Amino acid sequence: MKLIKQMTLLVFIALFSLLSCKKNDYSLTALPDKSAINMEVKQDLAVDAGGNTIYLINHTDKIEPIWDYATGKSTRRVDTVHYAFQGDYIIRRSALTQGGIVNLDSIIVHVTKDNLNYVNDPLWTALSGGVGQQKTWLLDIDANGVSKFFDSPVYFAGDDYSWAGGCAKPNGNCWTWFPKWSDNTWINAKADYGSMTFSLKGGPFVTVDQKATSTAGVTNGTYYLDKDAKTISFSGVTPLNQGYDQVYTKGRIISLTETSMQIAFKHPTKAEQEIFNYISKEYSDNWVPPPPPTKKPDDGFNPTFAPGEILEMLAGDPSSPGRFWTIDVNGNPIDWVAKGNGWTTDKNSSYNWGWNETWDDAVKDAWIRFDNSINYSRFQNGTLTTGAFSMDESKNEITLLGNTLLQNSGSWMNPTATTLKIVKGWPADYRAKGVWLGTSYDAGKDEWFCWHYIMP
Repeated sequence: MKLIKQMTLLVFIALFSLLSCKKNDYSLTALPDKSAINMEVKQDLAVDAGGNTIYLINHTDKIEPIWDYATGKSTRRVDTVHYAFQGDYIIRRSALTQGGIVNLDSIIVHVTKDNLNYVNDPLWTALSGGVGQQKTWLLDIDANGVSKFFDSPVYFAGDDYSWAGGCAKPNGNCWTWFPKWSDNTWINAKADYGSMTFSLKGGPFVTVDQKATSTAGVTNGTYYLDKDAKTISFSGVTPLNQGYDQVYTKGRIISLTETSMQIAFKHPTKAEQEIFNYISKEYSDNWVPPPPPTKKPDDGFNPTFAPGEILEMLAGDPSSPGRFWTIDVNGNPIDWVAKGNGWTTDKNSSYNWGWNETWDDAVKDAWIRFDNSINYSRFQNGTLTTGAFSMDESKNEITLLGNTLLQNSGSWMNPTATTLKIVKGWPADYRAKGVWLGTSYDAGKDEWFCWHYIMP
């Protein structure tokens, strides 16, 4: 009975809620007639006798104008267009209203003369090669994953980052991130993405040969470079990209030279820009890979000693009882030196596979000693062992007779070799820097496992 009452109450509440709901009206306002919208196209024959200068003027409030003037697009309330080449140009006009988009009648303007002053500019020349020329650009990455000028085909920046690394607004959003592609291959796959050719042969024409993407194919259109605003607009084509189906039609020029170009496109949903890095095809075709960097040998590598200097370094003055040496346990005790370069900086660099607590314990209070009588001694774990040594100064080699360096029998790198190479040494600065003694690792490849001995 109790259950029936509960169910009845729930049904009543549901019916009450349904009947009390008021239907929302989501309908748009009425679409205005195109006769109510005044978007003027005015040709100025006083500025250019050929009618090359066109003014786009929106006289109607509460709408957003959309202009497509053949060589580019604009959403400005008032804009100026310059046609450098003679011909007939169709200007398409649309208005974004509260009721939707209203398409107005297109207007054809007749340009009867060329005015090449509008494209006779260093930026236009860098982009296209100049009037009567054309120039081809590539994304700066190839099928082998090589970027020839930039570090990556794409960089990233805040949406106010602008020409020459400036900021379009005071204290604007101008952060930058210039990743290296080889460390960030998620940016795009290595591939030949095609080419983009800008022409000034009879008009500002652009051809995009998009490859290696879902939108691969050849498309033709026009472009407009605003040299003052440092922007570029595309009409009829999507600029060459790395394959994420970008639909950008207007970009901000970040840099433009004879060989390189950067165009920043505003991300559709984020306050950031993707900066596409392009290089000219001519630059790419003539590019020569730089030689691999020459790595400078470590300080003290393969030292040169005068006759008698090795003995003086090891044993000290002839009147002294000899010179004591210990492993540099508090600094950098071991290293693997290959072709002049080591890689450890302290004992933590090889922990725990190399230097560890067992070595700290094994060499605590231990030392070795050379003297001028060509005697060699080792003191370790309270035991003194003695022997002799010889030298081959022509090879910077020391041979221990009947003895070894300090030991750790529980370690895989315990030095049992008796012929030692002075891999790194300083004839005039051994008191401060010590000496690196290399056991035989692979002498044929100039690779040595080295022990750093210093004077206590």
